[in-house]
Order: sequence, then C-alpha cells, then structure tokens
Amino acid sequence: MTIRVVHVGLGPIGAAVARQLAVRKGFRIVAAVDIDPNKIGRDVGEVAELGRPVRVKVTGDLRKAVKATKPDVAVLCTSSSLKSVMPQLEELLKLRLPVVSTTEELAYPAPANRRLAKQVDQMARKAKVAVLGTGVNPGFAMDALPIALTSVCEQINRIEVRRVQDARIRRLPFQQKIGTGLTRQQFEQKVASGAVRHVGFTESIQMIADAMGWTLTRITDDVRPWIAEEEVHSELLAVDPGYVAGISQEGVGYIGDEVKIRLQLDAYLGAPESFDSVLIDGSPRIYSRVQGGITHVFVRTPHVSPARSSESSVKSQKSGRLIRHAPCSLLAHRGRRCRFLLPTTTRSAGAWRCMRSRAAAPTWRSPRTATPRGRRSRSVRSRRC
Repeated sequence: MTIRVVHVGLGPIGAAVARQLAVRKGFRIVAAVDIDPNKIGRDVGEVAELGRPVRVKVTGDLRKAVKATKPDVAVLCTSSSLKSVMPQLEELLKLRLPVVSTTEELAYPAPANRRLAKQVDQMARKAKVAVLGTGVNPGFAMDALPIALTSVCEQINRIEVRRVQDARIRRLPFQQKIGTGLTRQQFEQKVASGAVRHVGFTESIQMIADAMGWTLTRITDDVRPWIAEEEVHSELLAVDPGYVAGISQEGVGYIGDEVKIRLQLDAYLGAPESFDSVLIDGSPRIYSRVQGGITHVFVRTPHVSPARSSESSVKSQKSGRLIRHAPCSLLAHRGRRCRFLLPTTTRSAGAWRCMRSRAAAPTWRSPRTATPRGRRSRSVRSRRC
C-alpha cells in the first residue's frame, strides 16, 4: 500500500517532512502547495533541498491540486495557530481528506481553543475522516512521554517536565521566536503580542490532566527572559551583556491551590547543557532524563556543520513523528483525534490494518500481528529574570 500525500506548507519544518516523505517506503508525494511565489512552479525536491527532483511542481491552488492528483492524506505544515490554519483545514475537509498536521494548537483542545476544536471535530465527522495534530513538542516530549511513564504507577501525585535547550544550534526563526537579541522592554512587548513564546504548553497540560483523570481549576503560562551576563553568540546572532539571550517559560496546572502539572522550558544561547527530564511524583517515584535532549539525539551527516546537523535532527525528528502517524489518520475513527489515544506506529506505512464493523469503532492490531504475509515490522552564563 502506497499512501498518496498532498503536502501543504514548505517552510523549514514542512521541507523536512517533505524530505522524509520522499525517501520513506510506502509514501508518495503527489501534490505540494505553498503560498510563497518564490516556491510556486519549482520542483518539490528543489524546494526541500532533497538533492534530486520529485517530479512534482509546487502550486498555490490547493483545491485544484487535490482534484488533479486524488491524494489519500494531507500533511499540513503551515502555522502553530489553530485559528490561522482553520481556512486550510476547512478546505481540506470539504475535499474529504484525512489531515496530519504540525500545528501545535491542534495537538489537544485547550480551553481557549475548545470552540475551534469542536468545529474541526464536526467538520471531520461530516467528512468521515480523521484530523491529527502531532510532533515532538507538543505531541511527545512534554505530554505523551510523561503519560506513558505513568503507566507503571499505582498512584500519581504530581508531574513535572523540564526541557533545557542551547539555542545556538537552532535555526534563525527559533532564535527569533525566543526573543534572542532583544532588550527587556522589546521582549515584554513581543510577549504581550504573542510573538515570543513557545506554543503548546496549555495543550500539553490539558492532555496530561485528562489522561490522569484530573479536573484542573486553572492553567498558567508565564514567559520570562534569560538575560546574558556576558557576550554570547551563535552562527547567526550575537548578544551583548544585558540583552535577552532566550526564554524561560513555565506552564502550571492547578487543582485548587495544589500544583499537579508543571512544564518548564529554558531555551537560550549559551545553555551549558541540553536535556529533557520527566519527574513522576507517585508510587513508584520515576525520574527520566534524556541527556542532550530528545531533539538533539542524532547521527551527524557527513560534510554538514555541527550546527546545521543538529538543527536538521530537530526538524527530522518532528517530521519523522508526523510521518509515522500518517497511516493512523487514514485508519482512525472519524473526527479530531488526540495523540495519546493513538497507538505508536511503525516505520512501515503498510504495517497497520484496521478491522472495521458497522457496530464498533476500529479495532487496532499490534504491528507484529498486523504485518501482511508474515513480514516483520521495523520497528555561557545568563540568568533568569
């Protein structure tokens, strides 16, 4: 089974997804859409820097592309905001296409987006297809992973997740998104406008709470600057002492006055180390730490600088996770799907088979039993202010 894909959005993340789709068995890019006039008319392989042509031209007309190529699924990589992608989702669902998206606010219905999430769910049910938002964060590191770790606990009191990232190895848009190089006043203005922050904390907190069966009374999401105490620089930016080197963001979920969930992201130029950690305060007490960080565990590509290689890893892991969920979007029950309700997929697009009946929702087989014909599935100093 080859899954035919229409690819919508060819920015940095979208291009990384396209590169993986082009080389993964079981997938075929049949159409690509982007609003950038500099990309329209060019081959997807050229735009995504694949090194070879895919023989698919980028177009600006989504409906026409879908009608002409009849894809099985749409991969949507355009914006972090659910409100921003709603017109694209509406058009895709009118065309009765399942959707897998990197949109952070689509990962789970946070209270602020419940109305939009309900609209997506209704449109998807009407079209009899599934919509799935997924990625590394949100989608894994700060929600699905801690949820999975709680599976061995008989009691759970509190969950804490922390991510520390040295932003020097990240791409320019990320460094700008965390306010690098701004004054404190400029940083505060950007935070107020929503231009500086990590999107997805509220969604991840709500996902964890619902998985634990907790009814939260409130969720906070606070953003503060990391101020450089000495000069620090990346290949792209230089920050003088007293200017913003990055971001410290904390999301907390409360039941009354009790903290039940705490998510902490510290991303700034010159962080002494990168890591991801999860603490489950319960019985048993669990502490998990990924040294180097989930998005920085990679195999270096020859002839690529360390900074570019690390950033490629960040994008490839996000895109790899999205692609592994593409078969789920085809087989999942209609409606907007939540990541932690889905099984973990394999690398083979044909490894999943869904047994449907009129009376029941889809029943999932394990990858080993679902594999056809007996084949095995492959499975610098600064301070926070």
